[in-house]
Amino acid sequence: MMIHEYLRTLISFAFVLGVLVSIHELGHYLAARWRGVHVEVFSLGFGPALFRWHDRSGTEWRICPIPLGGYVRPHGFEDPEDATPEQKAAWLPGRTFHDKSVWSRAIVIVAGPVFNFLLAILLFTIIFASVGQPIVRNEIAAVQPGGAAAAAGVQAGDVIRRIGTHDVTNVQDAQATILGEAGARTTLTVRRGGQDVDLPVTIGTATESSSSTPHGQLGVMFATEAGKPLSVPGAVVAGVKATWTTTVQTLDGVWQILTGRHTAKDLGGPLKIAQLSGQVAQYGFASLLSFMALLSVNLGLINLFPVPLLDGGRLVFYAIEAVRGRPVSKRIQEISFQAGFALLAGLFLFSTFNDLSGFGLFKWIASLVS
Repeated sequence: MMIHEYLRTLISFAFVLGVLVSIHELGHYLAARWRGVHVEVFSLGFGPALFRWHDRSGTEWRICPIPLGGYVRPHGFEDPEDATPEQKAAWLPGRTFHDKSVWSRAIVIVAGPVFNFLLAILLFTIIFASVGQPIVRNEIAAVQPGGAAAAAGVQAGDVIRRIGTHDVTNVQDAQATILGEAGARTTLTVRRGGQDVDLPVTIGTATESSSSTPHGQLGVMFATEAGKPLSVPGAVVAGVKATWTTTVQTLDGVWQILTGRHTAKDLGGPLKIAQLSGQVAQYGFASLLSFMALLSVNLGLINLFPVPLLDGGRLVFYAIEAVRGRPVSKRIQEISFQAGFALLAGLFLFSTFNDLSGFGLFKWIASLVS
């Protein structure tokens, strides 16, 4: 059974990351072809190529063993000042990246993240058109024994109307309010039998194993209705809305980490993604597609952050070039790329450390030593 779970996790992780990276790089590739830039290499994964072949346009396609990313290498991507005489001699006139206008270069770079958002819309659309969109109602379906809601006298069938002085508009509003009220003594107003009932409550406190920051917990389950498949136009609209909501929630989560409302220990890395891929896959293909849509939005957003080495960092340089009429100095770009590399490497190591801590590796090592 254990081998089966590991195999499912590995296959799911490779499928999820492979699709997300492929679509991201496909955006760069198609935009480059559209803007008249020859693409030398399209690589899925890093490391030595396991398989490679050339298409009719001369692009070399590679499949590499380390599935943690990929890249597209446009022809003439290197700065003319850094190119060797041999590289310059091999340049195809009118087909190099550096010869294109700043707008064309920006289009090639931004196309990767844009394709990630388009993929999320497509995946949400497929889900809503095939299995429908689940509806979570603001109605208590079950009360957890021993929880804050049970102690306050909340009953199944109650509808939450107000938490303290905050009027609750929907389930998401109620959950967000409760999360930020860990340990707070307040009043929960519920609709019961056609009347509003005020219930004094002390919001419960919970702390995830990977986080030292407590969050509020009420101890209830909300009623959920299975959605009906939508028409294709309706599914597209719902897919766009779901992508937008996911984008806003992701940015809000990043902002909460930056402002200290959530600890950076909540950041997950590739090991966490692999674990979640395997867990989600056991609930069916639709659940895996939903997980992929969420990750695709995250990948698109991350790449748009103004960090050198990421797509967003290059877009900042191109914006400055468009305003000034000349590129950012070579020295500033070099320093920025070095700082960006250090930041990304640090985030990768930190998130991996969080993953290993969450898996209990360090506690296990400590138990062996003691």
